[in-house]
Amino acid sequence: MRPITLGMFAHVDAGKTTLAEQLLYHTNSIRERGRVDHKDAYLDSHEIERARGITVFADQAVMSYKDATYYLIDTPGHVDFSPEMERAIRVMDYAILVVSAVEGVQGHTETVWQLLHKHRIPTFFFLNKIDRVGADVERVMDEIRMHLTADACSLTGNFAGGEVGETLRESLAERDEQVLDVFLSGSGDRAYWLQTLREMVGGCVIYPCVSGSALQDEGVEAFLDQLHLLTLNEVSGEEQAKFGGRVYKIRYDQSGVRHTYIKALCGTLKVRDELTYCIRGSEGDEQLTEKVTRLLIVNGTRSQPVDQVAAGDLFAVIGLSAAETGQGVGACSDRLDYELVPTLTSKVNFPDTLNVKDVLRAFRMLDAEDPSLNVIWEETLQEIHIHVMGVIQLEVLQQIMRDRFQIPVTFGTPEILYKETIASSVRGCGHFEPLKHYAEVHLLLEPAERGSGLTFESVCHPNELSIGSQNVIRTHLFEREHHGLLTGMALTDIKVTLLKGAGHNEHTHGGDFREATFRALRQGLEKADNVLLEPYYLFKIRVELDDLGKVLSDIQRASGRFDPPHTTTTHAVITGSVPVATFMHYSAELAANTHGRGTIHLAFGGYDRCHNEQEVIERKAYRKDADPLYSSSSIFCAKGHGYIVPWDEAEAKMHLL
Repeated sequence: MRPITLGMFAHVDAGKTTLAEQLLYHTNSIRERGRVDHKDAYLDSHEIERARGITVFADQAVMSYKDATYYLIDTPGHVDFSPEMERAIRVMDYAILVVSAVEGVQGHTETVWQLLHKHRIPTFFFLNKIDRVGADVERVMDEIRMHLTADACSLTGNFAGGEVGETLRESLAERDEQVLDVFLSGSGDRAYWLQTLREMVGGCVIYPCVSGSALQDEGVEAFLDQLHLLTLNEVSGEEQAKFGGRVYKIRYDQSGVRHTYIKALCGTLKVRDELTYCIRGSEGDEQLTEKVTRLLIVNGTRSQPVDQVAAGDLFAVIGLSAAETGQGVGACSDRLDYELVPTLTSKVNFPDTLNVKDVLRAFRMLDAEDPSLNVIWEETLQEIHIHVMGVIQLEVLQQIMRDRFQIPVTFGTPEILYKETIASSVRGCGHFEPLKHYAEVHLLLEPAERGSGLTFESVCHPNELSIGSQNVIRTHLFEREHHGLLTGMALTDIKVTLLKGAGHNEHTHGGDFREATFRALRQGLEKADNVLLEPYYLFKIRVELDDLGKVLSDIQRASGRFDPPHTTTTHAVITGSVPVATFMHYSAELAANTHGRGTIHLAFGGYDRCHNEQEVIERKAYRKDADPLYSSSSIFCAKGHGYIVPWDEAEAKMHLL
């Protein structure tokens, strides 16, 4: 049978890791149950995790129960490490979402649920901490049905030993007409209802809910049995197929050896097999074929060498040098994009006595392990900058750099990660003609949809400019993030169209089109209506009616927008969007103002116009004419000498009309 990958998810402190320990114990995967507060949890094996009492890394274990094998991945519950959680989601077969029976549905619970729901991961809810004062399973079930899914169904008293109870059968019948006919006729036997329940769970038609106490080991064994009965692990010809897999994690061991973690989706892979995948090259995606030198099944801190892996296995490969997280390998050639992106940027500070290359090398390794860091080396400033989710992440990175690389670093105060775009269509042209060089490029720049990034197309005829030269222009446009004119932040949401271009048979060299392209882009921006963008949160706030007026006032003060509140006799739910800059610390303020009774869910909502554009521009003090990477002027040649022509005079001198 095919192994099943289970993911553990929760808001921080809901008891996720404790439940994972119990599942491992009851499947004889570990001899003793660890505890987060005792700093001996099996899957929180890193010193950082044990010291802080939170899960930072998505670590995995292998467990067997009856006739099935499960890979269990314990994911971070803190919002600062949610990109690590999202990367793990994409290789899950099933998820276990732990919700506290005391606190109920919390902010990060909704973030996790939205990702699980979007990617159609069958999900089991475990309502934990029923032994605690204030626990209320029925209240929390109502919250799940109201805020997450109306298709949550309780298994308590309705499913045991493979027998589907009458109430649960009725719930299944409500969701399918054929099942309804069987229910009304009473013709379905025990096996029919078990298979129907199993298929509806696997098809994300219903979401089973159970309750218990992970700490007191109450309800855990029953949940494990229900989990086993309701997960599908049949193999349908995948073993005979060509091997294909998905990279979900990169790690480096203490010796600096790169481990590429892969979920096998089909086929088999053996040691010494060759594996082909795509890498991003200067001319676009390129295929790379490398030999698998070792295969490892990872179980907590231990790893076991194996000769072969098959569909469903989670394993680490040694021998792949450039595969990235989210990338398909072998028969799977696509690459996944991730939703959870940092909205803050921070400068790395390190002692002058250190070689910057050593510091950068360490951060490049961390960048491979966590691509959301987006490590940037600012050559002209001799500075390293990273993107982060929050302050806790910076504290963890500081400790990692010290413990793992023996490099002491600090970080500058996190700043909002702004972007720039344009609000009007313009043409930009660039000419580069110092002695014995020649290139000219004409571009059309147009505003594009929010979140579309930078896109490119060419309407230039091959008779005017060869396809090879057009591809060179395209490559240069995507080789780096380009600076906007307002603050020097990255350009986004612009469609770039190549209109015309020219080279010379003898005098055009490799970098000439790069120079002309960048100057054309910059010259166009000089004429455009430039717009500063900032990241926004989509928020969902639930408060008692007495607190509604104060919250609405807070949102308006933070330059946010909200929909008409949805109210009941006691509570109100407000949804809308608000700048990250004004709301990033509001969770603590809401908790204080509502004495802990208000809840807030924040999700990244993309970029929109900056609410205080002029203030940010003045604070950034970007000097567009002093940017060493860009110039909006063009260079022409006369009497054997190159001379500079300002952007507002260059168009009249262009060779192409």
